[in-house]
Amino acid sequence: MTVRLTTTRTTRNRVIASLATIALVVGLVVTAPGASASGNRESLFPAFGLPFAPGQSAGSAGIHSDDGATGPKNAIDLTPSDGIVRAPLDGTVHIWQCPGGPWVTIDHVEGWRTGYYHMENIEVADGQQVAPGTVLGTIGNALPCGGSSSGAHVHFTLWLLTASPAEVAAEPAAGGDWHGVSYETLSSDVAAVVGEPVDGKAFGGWQFFEAATQYSGHAVRRSDGWVVPFPGTFLYG
Repeated sequence: MTVRLTTTRTTRNRVIASLATIALVVGLVVTAPGASASGNRESLFPAFGLPFAPGQSAGSAGIHSDDGATGPKNAIDLTPSDGIVRAPLDGTVHIWQCPGGPWVTIDHVEGWRTGYYHMENIEVADGQQVAPGTVLGTIGNALPCGGSSSGAHVHFTLWLLTASPAEVAAEPAAGGDWHGVSYETLSSDVAAVVGEPVDGKAFGGWQFFEAATQYSGHAVRRSDGWVVPFPGTFLYG
């Protein structure tokens, strides 16, 4: 009886210990990525597609910072073969006005924002709710807030609007209101606060990786490990 009782207690203790370990691990898995509650930059990354239709190939000059020189590498220049730019995920459109005209961003879940600069023939309205695949416009060379462009494309950018009150006080546009904000300010001061690197993040089944230099890096197709160095061309889907 004593031996049997000891064995039962030992087994029960092992089970309890195992359950505690499982609970700890599950707690880490659930809480670590979901850091939006604590306001840091480690929120669960949404299931983004790419900003063009599946079945399209797209050229890319590579991964770079928003100004192409300094700061977080939060930008990818893309030239889909049909020239049409589409929403990569559902969200709310914002049309920002600058002296040279409008440009487009989309706000997604948990503070994520994507930007679409140089785009022409804009087909969405401010405040419009869009679904993945909604046509936003066409690639182009538009410079509504300044900057430069050599060859029609969309300057696709990634942002995470989690600036602290102090950061917003120092740079108001870091709070997310970009009406009239110059490209120079957006791509430098604002990008330094809320620009989010694309390094390691997945869009439409491809995972993107930056390199030490601007306009370089590579993408890996997650289905089979196929690597495309940038500058280069890859197929969505």
